[in-house]
Amino acid sequence: MRTCLYILVGYLSGSILFANVFSTLFHEKGAIEESKDKNPGTANAFLYGGFRCGMLTLICDLGKGILPVHFYLAGSRPEEAAALSLALVLAAPVVGHICSAYHNFKGGKGIAVTFGSLLGMFPDLRPALLLAFFFLFYSLILRIIPHFYRTLVTYLCTLVGLLFVPCQPGVRAGFFLICLAVLLHFHFSKEEREQFQVKLLWMH
Repeated sequence: MRTCLYILVGYLSGSILFANVFSTLFHEKGAIEESKDKNPGTANAFLYGGFRCGMLTLICDLGKGILPVHFYLAGSRPEEAAALSLALVLAAPVVGHICSAYHNFKGGKGIAVTFGSLLGMFPDLRPALLLAFFFLFYSLILRIIPHFYRTLVTYLCTLVGLLFVPCQPGVRAGFFLICLAVLLHFHFSKEEREQFQVKLLWMH
């Protein structure tokens, strides 16, 4: 019962698309609607809504991932934290963001929320750091363009990397569910996709 409650809370809180909330609050017309892909995520909140909109979106998107996972683990017995229930609690906020209950089951890519869910595992930050490594590597060193493919490759590499990083089985299972949700989101997305490109750091 307790696990179901946290899954439900995680999903419903994840369904709040804060990029839309803050862009509408600070702009007469929602800034996200002006973006090319109309993705209600942190990047577009910064680019089209400004610094204040972006920071508030980032904090809230991280928070809706961190809080359900952190409080679930804080009150869990060791056997619960290692079980499939942890995987479902971990994935729930991300699934909510991708398939929002408040927006006809449409949403964003879930990157910031995924970071939040993994940060909720504190003090074990290895999964979050692994995701950060691949995200920065494919954003700065071996640049994958467009963002659509960069996100996809980042998630898949992190999933493989978790097989070699000591962590709870529930974390691996949870990230697998997150990857599945992201893949399905990309598959059914009507977003226009630019040509796949890979550029090295020193290439312009």
